[in-house]
Amino acid sequence: MSTTTLALIILAAILAQVAVVVVRILYRARRDAVAPLQPPRADSRAGGAEVDTTPAPKGLGWEGYREFVVQRRVIEDGAQSICSFYLVPSDSQPLPAYRPGQYLTFKLPVPDPESGEIKTVVRCYSLSDRPRPDYYRVSIKRIPAPADQPTAPPGLSSNYFHDHVREGSRLQIRAPAGHFYLTDSPLPIVLIGGGIGITPMLSIVNTLFEQRDPREVWLFYGVRDGTEPVMTDHLRALAAAHPNFHLHLCYSNPQGEEEAGMDYQHAGFINVALLRATLKLARYQFYVCGPKPMMESLVPALEEWGVDTGDIHYESFGPATLVRPAKPDLTAQVQAGRAVAVTFRRTGKTLNWDAHADSLLEFAESNGIAVESGCRAGSCGCCQTELETGDVIYNQQPDADIAAGHCLLCISKPDGDITLAA
Repeated sequence: MSTTTLALIILAAILAQVAVVVVRILYRARRDAVAPLQPPRADSRAGGAEVDTTPAPKGLGWEGYREFVVQRRVIEDGAQSICSFYLVPSDSQPLPAYRPGQYLTFKLPVPDPESGEIKTVVRCYSLSDRPRPDYYRVSIKRIPAPADQPTAPPGLSSNYFHDHVREGSRLQIRAPAGHFYLTDSPLPIVLIGGGIGITPMLSIVNTLFEQRDPREVWLFYGVRDGTEPVMTDHLRALAAAHPNFHLHLCYSNPQGEEEAGMDYQHAGFINVALLRATLKLARYQFYVCGPKPMMESLVPALEEWGVDTGDIHYESFGPATLVRPAKPDLTAQVQAGRAVAVTFRRTGKTLNWDAHADSLLEFAESNGIAVESGCRAGSCGCCQTELETGDVIYNQQPDADIAAGHCLLCISKPDGDITLAA
């Protein structure tokens, strides 16, 4: 064999190896590009709800409650039902940064609507602006009585804010917290805010463009009509200034004088059909926050579309709580007639679990066992209780940080016999 022939054979072998590498790279790129259309990975769920085991980001923060003063308040919508509160620390010290999407926890002295006595209410509200060193902002919607129950009391904390919290009011606030926040993924972003669920999206959007983030951002903002959206002038200005920001206002019930293409882009509710018709073919990070019907339809629909569960982030406190089907193990035990014992050690009671109870907190209260609680939705952490033996399952992803060996009673159920320190 001549030297020339041997050199050609070696060159051909090298080219073949290079071709294999190139084919692999192209295949992986194509796979990632079409990821939203592929079947979702099997995920690990506790009680049917995805539990994020990644530690929450730790900022400087502060322990317990800190006093803030309301610097100003601004009505944000045409219906005058949403008010922004600008909060400054009474000690005038700089504020720690937070992850956009997180919330503040408030301890409020609210008059009882029946007795008039002052009682402490703990509630959580999303921050609605980017992190700033001198103030925080929350934007709170007044919650009326349910339409089908006009004699029922309206939202305690939201009406307290609107009716009693004025400029100069002092409030007790815990440091920013929560597991719903903008991640560092390089993927393009789809933000979906329904009604007051726009507040964490405002925090995310303002942060992205203040930091000149190059990622492509799509914001779908759903309301009933033009009286409800907030800060649309600000959002439209951002869209005009940033070609990578795509704003889509969706009116489910536009009024006669409201014009498609001018006042809003889409008539109807935000759903997967709209997303498929609007978004480019790519893999995205989805952030969803809105009323319960939207959450219960849209989040599962995204998974059915093929969006990886790791690419779906949703806010899960307050009325937007997303409840998934219960873990089958406990259901099977109860249906089989096996009694599940719940022991409250300090109280000295051992009770058979009631399969109709929504949570351990509700079960405890129905049996005369007092447990400190606040938001009742897994956010404030007030009902955190030591779990001495056994395990619990969660109805949804807890938002509060849970200490080792503890559980949140408001969103959990027993997974077999358990002993609680309460």
